[in-house]
Amino acid sequence: MDEALKQRAAASYLQLIEVIEQLRGENGCPWDKEQTHQSLKKCLIEECYEVIDAIEREDTPGLCDELGDLILQVVFHAQLKAEEDQFTMADVTDGINAKMIRRHPHVFGTDSAEDSAAVLTKWEEIKAAEKAAGTKERRGIMKLNDNLPALMLAQKVQDKAHRVGFDWPDISGPRAKVDEELAELMQAETPEQRAEELGDLLFAVVNMSRFMGVDAEEAMRLSVRKFVRRFNFVEEQLAEQGKQPAESTLEEMDALWDKAKTLGL
Repeated sequence: MDEALKQRAAASYLQLIEVIEQLRGENGCPWDKEQTHQSLKKCLIEECYEVIDAIEREDTPGLCDELGDLILQVVFHAQLKAEEDQFTMADVTDGINAKMIRRHPHVFGTDSAEDSAAVLTKWEEIKAAEKAAGTKERRGIMKLNDNLPALMLAQKVQDKAHRVGFDWPDISGPRAKVDEELAELMQAETPEQRAEELGDLLFAVVNMSRFMGVDAEEAMRLSVRKFVRRFNFVEEQLAEQGKQPAESTLEEMDALWDKAKTLGL
């Protein structure tokens, strides 16, 4: 990055902080002044997904816009803490700068890393050492944010277990586990048993996807979108006949569904 662009980025960053300060100030915006960490949680989640949506649509202008909205949320949360004299946005950026340098000794230090797998292993080692130094509380490798989407959380749990050697030797293990869990689900009798066994089956499927190098969360998202595309086609075709799905037979909808598949939808 050239010097002029650095100066522009710094000035723009400082202006955003000042904008949020003013919005929260005495003569600021009533809505902004009412916000709390709790009230903004939903906004933060929504903005993250807006960024993901722009990425998946390969919408470059949209991505630029959505990243701005996401940064706004970060600065807003930091401003709330600054008003409580807890920390500032400078502390946030100082912290992440130090962390990235500390956890990349193969770039900023003298260590080496052959590939991304080695980088991730080293990252976890450094992270564990940091936590051990910072607290007397025993922390295992499964310290995770359980507010993550369930499929993503399952894959992260399995990845962590894999890094310490607790894993199947090959894909035949998780493949057999899927069959086992499916059989147990079909034998479940109570709602509680069915819920537990279905969870076990989904966990096993995620494990198999991991062995195949497939991101389970992304795979599910793609399948949902495919279903929506095809069902939209069914609705559109029925509408041309003056009909609604509820007024149609399953055979009619199945035929249109198959047509959608042949069209590559």
